[in-house]
Amino acid sequence: MDELVQLAESMCQAASLLLGDDDPSDESSPRRPSTFLNAVDVVFLLTAAVASAVRVASCSHRVGRHRRGRRQAQIRGEPLQWAAAAASVGFRPGADQDTTRGRAEEFHVGVILDLGSLVGKVARTSISLAVEDFYMVHRNYSTRLVLHFRDSMASDVRAASAAVDLLENYKVQAIIGPQKSSEAVFVSNIGNEAQVPIVSFTATSPSLTSNSMPYFVRATSNDSVQVNSIASLIKAYGWREVVLVYEDTDYGRGILPYLIDALQEIDARVPYRSVIPFSATSENIQEELYKLMTMQTRVFVVHMSSTTTSHLFTKAKEVGMMNKGFVWIITNGVANIIDSLSPPVIEAMNGVIGVRFHAPKTKNLDRFSIRWNRMYQRDNPDESPFDKLSIVGLWGYDTIWALAQAAEKVGISTAKKRKQIPSKNSTCLESMVISTNGPDLLTTIVQNKFRGLSGDFDLTDRQLQVSMFQIINVVGRGWREIGFWTAKSGLSQQLNQTGLQITGTASKLNLNPVIWPGESTEIPRGWEFPTNGKKLRVGLHTSGYPEFMKTIKDPVTNATRVSGLSIDIFEEVVKRLPFALTYDYLAFDTEDTASTWSYNDFVYQVYLQNYDIAVGDITVRYNRTSYVDFTMPYTESGVAMIVPVKENKNNDMWIFLKPLSRGMWCGSTIFFIYTGFVVWLLERLNGNGHLHEDKLERFLSRLVLLVWMFVLLVLTSSYTASFASMLTVQQLSPAVNDVHDLQKQGEYVGFHRGSYIEGLLEDIGFDRSKIRPLDTPDDFHSALSNGSKNGGVAALVLEVPYIKLFLAKYCQGYTMVGPIYKTAGFAFALPKRSPLLTDISRAILNITEGDAIIQIEKKWIGQNSCQNDDKVGGSGSITLGSFGGLFLLTGVVTTCSLIIALLTNWHNTNQKSGTEGDDQNQHRHGEKRENGHAQGDQKNEDNRDYSDTENQTKLSVPQSLNTNDDEMRDDRPKNSNLTF
Repeated sequence: MDELVQLAESMCQAASLLLGDDDPSDESSPRRPSTFLNAVDVVFLLTAAVASAVRVASCSHRVGRHRRGRRQAQIRGEPLQWAAAAASVGFRPGADQDTTRGRAEEFHVGVILDLGSLVGKVARTSISLAVEDFYMVHRNYSTRLVLHFRDSMASDVRAASAAVDLLENYKVQAIIGPQKSSEAVFVSNIGNEAQVPIVSFTATSPSLTSNSMPYFVRATSNDSVQVNSIASLIKAYGWREVVLVYEDTDYGRGILPYLIDALQEIDARVPYRSVIPFSATSENIQEELYKLMTMQTRVFVVHMSSTTTSHLFTKAKEVGMMNKGFVWIITNGVANIIDSLSPPVIEAMNGVIGVRFHAPKTKNLDRFSIRWNRMYQRDNPDESPFDKLSIVGLWGYDTIWALAQAAEKVGISTAKKRKQIPSKNSTCLESMVISTNGPDLLTTIVQNKFRGLSGDFDLTDRQLQVSMFQIINVVGRGWREIGFWTAKSGLSQQLNQTGLQITGTASKLNLNPVIWPGESTEIPRGWEFPTNGKKLRVGLHTSGYPEFMKTIKDPVTNATRVSGLSIDIFEEVVKRLPFALTYDYLAFDTEDTASTWSYNDFVYQVYLQNYDIAVGDITVRYNRTSYVDFTMPYTESGVAMIVPVKENKNNDMWIFLKPLSRGMWCGSTIFFIYTGFVVWLLERLNGNGHLHEDKLERFLSRLVLLVWMFVLLVLTSSYTASFASMLTVQQLSPAVNDVHDLQKQGEYVGFHRGSYIEGLLEDIGFDRSKIRPLDTPDDFHSALSNGSKNGGVAALVLEVPYIKLFLAKYCQGYTMVGPIYKTAGFAFALPKRSPLLTDISRAILNITEGDAIIQIEKKWIGQNSCQNDDKVGGSGSITLGSFGGLFLLTGVVTTCSLIIALLTNWHNTNQKSGTEGDDQNQHRHGEKRENGHAQGDQKNEDNRDYSDTENQTKLSVPQSLNTNDDEMRDDRPKNSNLTF
């Protein structure tokens, strides 16, 4: 009876539509003339309405899964929808449609959405508008999409039932949807059987793989694509721990493996996973939030549906988790539709940052938004259309365009019926038809690439290719952009006009400032001490040196009293932390209860979570870093030996040679010979062939000798001082200089009990029987005094800080040799990835770089002048290098003097040769003139008195002048006269 009533209502609705009775709420649709009526069209539409009602009723009888009330609404609505679609295809009366009537073939497409949800409403409006726009542009296409909407009501079973109905009764050749990832699993399996493409632009779970679902196409991004952008954000802000808050659905669980892997790559830890059931009540969510508040981590990544997310943040604001110090990051499932959420929810989300798909702004998108708002208002008169359109709606719009283009290219399928297998319990699936063009249609869809409203629409690999995300910050009643993330370049502040990343300002994070929860602009550190009043458990280990650590248990109060350098540094660190830190001291052992536990056992308690931090003289060791993290060292360290010193007696007959090294002796001899030769040569060039002991005639000779005497004076003084020291000062030297010599000689060595030095000595090669553990500095002194042969040790192998304390107390008879092994120093041990590590290390650096560490060391170690730092007594031989400057001085002066003398001698020799040549020419010319006069006066000359011969003519020979204080000596006497 109900089916007949519904059939009558469907027929009336179809007739009313054709007769011109339009929906009064649709102001944009033209009024059809009531006078015009095509009888054929009326009969066709009424027949189709009857057939549709019968098919729906038949399938409802076989499947029987829908509620009666909701199904009746669908039975009433489907014929109307079909009639409206048919009218839009070509059955609307009017002259402008007559030319295309009958030429476009119907390409039936099913649409499965949760029409009661926000996403479903947005998608339905976008899809309907996409069909109108596409065929407005492509009027000459031979195919036309006919949409059949189905409401899944957020039920996986209803979605599967709707898919069976669409495939069996409407022979749809493609299905758009379903909306949820869990629904897509069922529907995709049905699509695989019928070889019908299933195209969803809302199912984002990574579990929907293309291998197991060959006919499933994801026209949206995979949730796993965004995990790297989230990890980049966490790394940029330096957070080390993250709590994942997700919905207990396929959608919520699907992202977990990929997100955890991405966080592990940046060394971020996930200490807890908060699972919120899809049907959780407000009380359930509030209880889980209180549990999160008791934890230390304050960074939360939320991956839920929009409905559950709204409940979560509303409750989070109520319980105080949207205050300063908290960090909330939402995934693109909610960030993509943030504008569509209600204002109270957005206000509760203030301070949240999110990752969303970036849709470029275009003029076409602006015009489309106006038309979309008008249609959404018509479809949902009780809701405001503003800020409802999201990237989901754009993906739905582009999906219709891709499917319409593929349908035109492939054409209408000639479906063939599945071969019936006789069975007593047959179902609808057995009679389902198989699409013949399903594979071709699938191939055409995934190969179609174009520029849509959402951007580049590329379904390669059967899913939308996305490589860019927008980072947003929820502020006030909206959001603002703080940056972008691309797979190629990572985080950036903005993009240029081509969509490529450009460099922002010199910001540390390369992102715009964020307003965090509580309207704070200070970057949260990502962790806080829990609100349950738990204090930090500080483990203490008594040291063999009370100066470093001393713990005593009070027998009355049972309280632990502690003192020492290590504890003073720890308490100073706590004062310098940027937050308050409460703690309790827990003694691993005490001074009055001797312990055989080693430092390795003490550090391992941190790994066992018995302590939150281990404080003491703990050496940073490689093997310990495998289960704990160390802070920065607060003191230098290293491994060295304490050995007795011995006296060296000099009984060598050649000891007088030791003040100067062999090179010094050779160098001095060479310079002595060289200097003597140069002095002799200088005097020889000056004509002094026979040197006198007390007289050097030449100035250069005196200069060379003066410099050499200065060098000789310094050398002699140094030789005298060194030789006197060797003869008078007591010589002390280590009894042994190499730890390997002790091992080869089979000597006993000692170490501090419980220290890692025991393992180090075994690695060097010492037998365990040759290694003796000792406890106190008095034990060290006693063992060294007795020696290896009297039950003691030949040397102690300790860390340098301990050696300094020992030598400050026992300064006579011992010295340090080494270091023989390098270590990082003393530090505090924390659990792996502890959030305290960075702040404590920075505080330690602040202490060690200032005056505080000096004052603390003075307090416990002191400035004891008795400390014996000398490794070897006495002085060494004087080397040639220590006199290099003096020898260089005398060498330069001597050589320069020699060069000057040689050049002067060469110059004077050339000058003398020229003067002698002029005198000879003048003498020849005078002889010729005198011979001429002699021939004329021969007689007169003969008659001269013989006595005149006594008057001789004297010729004076001029001397050659020497302007260089050095005279060139001639073989003739000075001022010699030639008598003619």
